[in-house]
Amino acid sequence: MHGLHLTTFNLPPVGPTDLPLSLLEMGCSGRFELITHPQPNDQPLYPQSTLPHGLPPTSVGLETEVEKRFLRDPAWLPIHDTDAAFHRFLKLAERDVRVDSLLHCSLSPLHSGISVVRDPTTGMLLDFTEVLLGDTGISAKNSMSLQRPPNPNPSESLRGSNTNYPFLPGGMDELTLEQIKTKSELEEDIDFENGLLTVPPGLKAGMDFSDKDAKTTKGEINLLSLLSTFDDIVDSQPEAEEKEKGLGSGDAPKLPRTNSLEDLGIKDSPSTPGTTSTEKKDGGTTKPGEGHEEKKRWAIPVDITSPCDDFYKRIPNPAFKYPFELDMFQKQAVLRLEAHESVFVAAHTSAGKTVVAEYAIALSQKHMTRTIYTSPIKALSNQKFRDFKTTFGDVGLLTGDVQLSPEASCLIMTTEILRSMLYNGSEVIRDLEWVIFDEVHYINDAERGVVWEEVLIMLPDHVSIILLSATVPNAVEFSEWIGRIKKKHIYVISTAKRPVPLEHYLYTGNSTKTQKEMFLLLDPTGNFQTKGYYSAIDAKKERTSKHAQSFGTKNASQKTTPNQDRAVWLSLLHFLSQRQQTPVVAFTFSRTRCDDNARSLTSMDLTSSGEKSEIHSFFQKSLSRLRGGDRQLPQILLMRDLLKRGIAVHHSGILPILKEVIEMLFSRGLVKVLFATETFAMGVNMPARTVVFDSIRKHDGTGFRNLLPGEYIQMAGRAGRRGLDATGTVIILCKSGVHDMGELHVMMLGKPTVLQSQFRLTYTMILNLLRVEALRVTDMMRRSFSESHRDTQAHERQIGQLKQTLSSLPPLDTEGQLSDLLPYYYTVTELRITAEALQCAVLGSLNGLKALSVGRVVVVNNKQHFNALGVLLQVSSDSVNRTFTALVICEKGNEEGGGDSPNASAFPHLYNTALFLPEGPCSHTVQKLKLQDVSAITVKTLKVIPDRIIDNYNKRQQPRFRLDPPGQAISTATQELLRLAEANPGGVVTLDAVNDLQLKSVDVVEGTLRLRVLQDSLKDFNCIHSPTFSEQFLLVQERMSVQEELDKLLFLISDQSLSLLPEYHQRIKVLQSLQYVDNSGAVQLKGRVACQISSHELLLTELLFENALSPLAPEESAALLSCLVFQQKTQVEPHITNTLQEGIERVLAVAQRIGELQRDCGLTQTAEEFVGQFKFGLTEVVYCWARGMPFAEIAQLTDVQEGTVVRCIQRLDEVLKEVRHAARIVGDSVLGSKMEKASLAIRRDIVFTASLYTH
Repeated sequence: MHGLHLTTFNLPPVGPTDLPLSLLEMGCSGRFELITHPQPNDQPLYPQSTLPHGLPPTSVGLETEVEKRFLRDPAWLPIHDTDAAFHRFLKLAERDVRVDSLLHCSLSPLHSGISVVRDPTTGMLLDFTEVLLGDTGISAKNSMSLQRPPNPNPSESLRGSNTNYPFLPGGMDELTLEQIKTKSELEEDIDFENGLLTVPPGLKAGMDFSDKDAKTTKGEINLLSLLSTFDDIVDSQPEAEEKEKGLGSGDAPKLPRTNSLEDLGIKDSPSTPGTTSTEKKDGGTTKPGEGHEEKKRWAIPVDITSPCDDFYKRIPNPAFKYPFELDMFQKQAVLRLEAHESVFVAAHTSAGKTVVAEYAIALSQKHMTRTIYTSPIKALSNQKFRDFKTTFGDVGLLTGDVQLSPEASCLIMTTEILRSMLYNGSEVIRDLEWVIFDEVHYINDAERGVVWEEVLIMLPDHVSIILLSATVPNAVEFSEWIGRIKKKHIYVISTAKRPVPLEHYLYTGNSTKTQKEMFLLLDPTGNFQTKGYYSAIDAKKERTSKHAQSFGTKNASQKTTPNQDRAVWLSLLHFLSQRQQTPVVAFTFSRTRCDDNARSLTSMDLTSSGEKSEIHSFFQKSLSRLRGGDRQLPQILLMRDLLKRGIAVHHSGILPILKEVIEMLFSRGLVKVLFATETFAMGVNMPARTVVFDSIRKHDGTGFRNLLPGEYIQMAGRAGRRGLDATGTVIILCKSGVHDMGELHVMMLGKPTVLQSQFRLTYTMILNLLRVEALRVTDMMRRSFSESHRDTQAHERQIGQLKQTLSSLPPLDTEGQLSDLLPYYYTVTELRITAEALQCAVLGSLNGLKALSVGRVVVVNNKQHFNALGVLLQVSSDSVNRTFTALVICEKGNEEGGGDSPNASAFPHLYNTALFLPEGPCSHTVQKLKLQDVSAITVKTLKVIPDRIIDNYNKRQQPRFRLDPPGQAISTATQELLRLAEANPGGVVTLDAVNDLQLKSVDVVEGTLRLRVLQDSLKDFNCIHSPTFSEQFLLVQERMSVQEELDKLLFLISDQSLSLLPEYHQRIKVLQSLQYVDNSGAVQLKGRVACQISSHELLLTELLFENALSPLAPEESAALLSCLVFQQKTQVEPHITNTLQEGIERVLAVAQRIGELQRDCGLTQTAEEFVGQFKFGLTEVVYCWARGMPFAEIAQLTDVQEGTVVRCIQRLDEVLKEVRHAARIVGDSVLGSKMEKASLAIRRDIVFTASLYTH
């Protein structure tokens, strides 16, 4: 190597900035060794290297760099004020170099502290001792404990950071010593008393551990127990007298003592009359208590009927005073909150659930803690923010795009944000006292329901939970689940009472003449009025018949024309406004229908001139923040016109700011008729006087269906304003015909939808949990509501009992002839299962049932009979548990089945086909057989007269005919069977399922083959010849049945029985093959990035790492990412640039790749479905918007409604924010700033005007 020509370097002589250090580079590995020989002063440093070309180039000297940057740079050196510049230069140039400042480390925390020892009487200092401190090195990066130091960075303390550990979720215990002890499967517990091995391996004889010296200890125990019984005797005599007097006071002091004696382990006290009586009495008192302890109920239903008179005594100074007297259920809830318990409040809308939330917020302000209020819908969050802000003042709001006063004591946020705060270990969680979940029935939402479950599972122990929900049938079951996973009691308070009762009507009018045709269908007390239903039908019929006569057709179609619709609405609204029944909410299940209905009412005017001016000024004031062009949008102009006449429309296609204007005008009573879709009932708490259903069928994404009771109640519940109306009116329009009475009945009085788990695994969840060693995904799955039927504690108790039973069973004798007893048992078990499966298949088939008909000869095996022939007399018609009545031959004297054969349970018939031949005279019995008793169907049939046989047999069962000879029919049949058995002692030919009964399914064919193999193998076992075989076999059977039960329970409490486990493994496989996690499950860089992203995490991360966004301009990348947030179909084909087109193709290619990979790993979603969720209908719109085109022009580019466009662009901004964070993690600053630019480009004008509620 040194033979190569070494290049020489001329280095400057050593200066004051150089340290006497020299580097020697070792080979090509990049390792350096430091040589610290002090150099002679004048000699330059020379490169020392084992490489042919010396050291790699180093940085330029400080002076030259300073000179270049400051002295030769005209921008830096000004022409005029040279003095100041020179001083500035000197300050930089004459800095003294302190190399050791680079070596400064922050102090590590002390692992011990000093504590003082004082004299307890005088308090004098005696000594100081060193105390070791635990948990000194914990931080947010390595511990889930609340003891970890808070994060000083304010930006991270609110939302947390994705490298933080979450706080330990409540109810997830850290491993206890017991669990650590029982960790591995290979270790076994040694019981130093029982079951010790006595013979060492390889030796013939061993130790004898029998009790030789244990006598003395036994004596001690006996002594103690004698003493105890003596006490009992002394005690129990006065007790007996007291009992006679009828005083049970002796019981009370007795209990603790006997319990403690039991704890001493004294079970074998000699029984004296005294003890038996006390034991019995104690048993009577302690047993129920223990049982009560064991079955712990977490959900406690609160009885809200009992009056709560001492409410003001118990809460003398409440945290929040209400101007009205609280309802019963509200008082109960407040009492629970004061006790810091968790509650589940299920009540109808407008029953006043918000009172509970307000009280919790007031309490937390009093306690100086924090409350988080989560709601499923952003609009609802904004509204609550306004309500609570006026009530409490100290309120903050966190949604995807808004962050207002995040330091407030009450934070309102969407559930998704709370989830990410929990995963990222936000500091807010430390001070959290309450989390209020509003509209919990949203957990049924297929898309987002899982978020609620994740949040509930991840909440730490010190947080109490308040759940507010519409009435649900399974509130207790749901609360039981939460209580079990959080290990705390949940008080369930549910009330079905409505503060304003509802009346439901059918409306059939469609003209001025018929406008009064309104028929009561359900009165406020909940009685269904069939009279009203029939009169509605009559009214409708009368009209249709006239109509049909004039047109000569039957009006069969369900559709109505817009003109007919208009007539119905006009007459209805006239009628209602005459009766002062406004404001009205009209629920219509399609956005276009909403718009059409409102537009068709051009002639209606429902407002007075005073109201008109109020509406006008409010409208102008609210929209004053919009740019001039945006105020002239067609939708705004149209709505202004409608609003002035007291009509409005509310659905997802309306611009958000308009929606808020409409809501506010509606709550002031200025909007008289509001055409709304279902979302209005879900999110917005705005009651009306009347609710009208345009139809009761809706499209739910897959097809049309009737409204569910839950949906109907939720919407109808908007009728009736508390304190204003005596009753609320609900009207169902009968446009084409009157709805079916049964359907109406179900819809109005049916049970609302039960809360069901929508838990599913998402990649974000898996990655977030894999980040933290202490949290396992299986724990999350085990705690989900979908697995709530697993009662692990009960199972564990049963397992304990079964293990005891097992250890108490006698040991098996498996010596000599019996050595193959266990394999025999397994073979027999398999044979039995196979045979039963085959029999079921035979019975389920037509041919099998034909074969098992009256007169068929069968072979019977059960407790009483062994391979006995029988003939079928009757077959029951019930297909589930089919029974057969048969005449079976048996020994004289064994008709009743008294002489139970000893080997009945050893299944001898499985290997021994020899038929039963009576040794003495042949008798018979008629009995009902189960399917299991018929072990074979023979090819023979007999002619029998079943009725005569059965009647004769039943007659001879009566005592007075007991000794009569059997009738002709019976004796013939018995003779026939006997003759058959004598002719074929080795066994009769039986019907074969495959060949004779023509069953050709795979299972049956495989089953019959397996059956033959097993039957042949049974003959080769030795154990069946052993004299003690049958009793030993019974022991094995008993032992094995316990063992099987135990295995079943162990399986049930293991992770293997989780229903989502296979999918979890498939998803891990996907993550591994995409390198998000490595093979040991550690999260890699890609996984860290995906944690940041809340939806479509795989696709976005792949695009990031493939640099798919780098060739695009900021506005193009925004346009491309719109496919992640836009979900509707559009008819308009977008016109876009070529780079965007390429970008789209790239996204689709990546999606296709991920979709196929998921398919290969076994997930059910097809690649087409996966790719199909990305819709590019808004790319052009977003592109033009980001380039600054006004909103009015954008709206023309697409058929998507304005409101939807705005919502999409708002959500797109959240995606851009996530991509920006992700780019920061990867270190791609270019992409980060590009996303920043894109974000700025779309955040403008009407799309991002702040909500009216937050101002």
